[in-house]
Amino acid sequence: MTADQKQIVLTGLQLFFNKAALNFSEIPAERKMALEEISAYIRAKKKINKRIQLTFICTHNSRRSHISQLMAQAAAAYYGVDNVYCYSGGTEVTAFNVNAVQALQQIGFEIIAKDPGSNPVYEVVYAANASKLMAFSKLYTHEANPQKEYGAVLTCSSADDSCPIVQGADGRFKLPYEDPKLSDGTPQQNEVYLERSKQIGIEMLYIFSQVK
Repeated sequence: MTADQKQIVLTGLQLFFNKAALNFSEIPAERKMALEEISAYIRAKKKINKRIQLTFICTHNSRRSHISQLMAQAAAAYYGVDNVYCYSGGTEVTAFNVNAVQALQQIGFEIIAKDPGSNPVYEVVYAANASKLMAFSKLYTHEANPQKEYGAVLTCSSADDSCPIVQGADGRFKLPYEDPKLSDGTPQQNEVYLERSKQIGIEMLYIFSQVK
């Protein structure tokens, strides 16, 4: 996508990112260091006009990896960083968790189940003039994901332990998040999923704020 075809982020996401960009000071210094490593990887790819590919990996590809993928793709559009393609995968296959889907919808993503079942396929819109994303649980090596020259972002410690070497990746980054699954079935469930989604969103936004 060229500069004159800048993606227009959906209104709800635009409002969320506008507010999130004011809260970078809340990110701990140690965390910012980890985020800036990913920014540096993106800048290096951009400098040589290479396709920027990020695959977010968590064990089950159910919650944190999906949230990170979608937030990162939208954050890139918000800052007008072109040639960015975000993916997600796991070391096991389960399903894109419905609580995570609902939290992302509440923030501003348009997400529709296109193929229900034990592992539903969701159609995701984050910008008015961008291609729709198809989200479903899969192995990080799935054919829908890049097989080489991508940055692997490990969003949970168990995936980090399971993947000391990530097949095909030319960058490997540890960025663990607390699992919102711990709140499943509790009165705090919706609040926790929303809080985790917003945390991830702020951090993905920070990554791309350091690219331009």
